[in-house]
Amino acid sequence: MKPLADCRLYAFIDTAYFHGRAPEVFAQQLCDGGADLIQLRAKKSSPDEIRRMAEAILPVTRRANVGLVINDHLEIARETGAELCHLGQEDFFDAGNTHVSQLKGRDAALRRPPGALGEHALPEVRIGLSTHSPEQAKRALAAGPDYIAIGPVYATGTKPMAKPVTLEYVRWAAAPQSGVNIPWFAIGGINLENLDSVLAAGARRVCVVSAILNAPDVARACAEFRRRLG
Repeated sequence: MKPLADCRLYAFIDTAYFHGRAPEVFAQQLCDGGADLIQLRAKKSSPDEIRRMAEAILPVTRRANVGLVINDHLEIARETGAELCHLGQEDFFDAGNTHVSQLKGRDAALRRPPGALGEHALPEVRIGLSTHSPEQAKRALAAGPDYIAIGPVYATGTKPMAKPVTLEYVRWAAAPQSGVNIPWFAIGGINLENLDSVLAAGARRVCVVSAILNAPDVARACAEFRRRLG
């Protein structure tokens, strides 16, 4: 996959939007549309189900040189060989972690289990963290993640109870004095109608969920975001 700093469009395969479609089909459509990263988010699925979905998606993303992000489950990311894992504030800090090196250190000496992916040393799983305020961003940055998410910028059906952080948080993250010196992605309710406002506030990378997954043509919707992002 390309360096995180060069990634602009972070798309999702979310089981809430499957409607009978296979995850690898979504993966192919998102790759065809130009996604740089794809997160597998399956909040109501068992670990075994998530593992099987990841194993189905990985051949597609690897052919396209697109990074696969596993939401919440670092162990599954490690076992399947996914390139990244995304953790929420509660999944990381409330679990007693203070720095991502704690998690990466546990994985460094582990080997892939027998199977189609081979039995050689695992690459390091890169870790992203969610943030919902400048205070959370500063705490997250001190923990050493590979990227952070800034949001939810707008109200979103994906997380209906989450209070929007508005474009003010995006402007804060984009300001040099914020200290956000790693790749960051604006997330939450972003669509083609408000994308220009998010970019004008200083975002250069965005996460998009429902505006792509609900589109009649997923690949075409993804490609339009890609075009607008440059």
